[in-house]
Amino acid sequence: MATDKELSDFLKSVERRAFKRSVYHVRDEEAALDIVQDSMMKLAEHYGDKPANELPMLFQRILSNCTLDWFRRQKTRRALFSNLSDFESIDDDGDFDLLEHVQAPADARESESAEDTTRRTQIFHEIEEEIAALPGRQREAFLMRYWEEMDVAETAAAMGCSEGSVKTHCSRAVHALSKALKAKGISL
Repeated sequence: MATDKELSDFLKSVERRAFKRSVYHVRDEEAALDIVQDSMMKLAEHYGDKPANELPMLFQRILSNCTLDWFRRQKTRRALFSNLSDFESIDDDGDFDLLEHVQAPADARESESAEDTTRRTQIFHEIEEEIAALPGRQREAFLMRYWEEMDVAETAAAMGCSEGSVKTHCSRAVHALSKALKAKGISL
């Protein structure tokens, strides 16, 4: 049984990554915050009595389900209503900026030239665009495996598919990202 402190510490440790993952999926910061908050509430309400070592897998599954629920609600809402904000252009204030959340070591930034900083910013932006352009399941598998550092079995359990499907999605995502970044002259 997880103690209140263990549950709280776990939620603090996954908050930022869960938000980034949700933003990549739904492409809306406010919706991503809602999804993460709902996921955390469901974990605490329904699974707070589970052992601490089971919390990561339970949370990933809940987060995936909350994201799918959000997409279902959006589909239903769009079928019933025409939202005028869908036709407005997105201003700079609504964009998610990966660079705000990525922190390089302090000494690296101090010795980095303006040109290097600008180039790094451009590369992060291009990588972010290519990840966002991946098909949903590929993006989900890629982020869980390489961003969340989950193994194949954990990813398969969280996505509700076979380990072979996870491997296929990840392979296709890596290949697509590699090809797209290479075409832009980026080699990592």
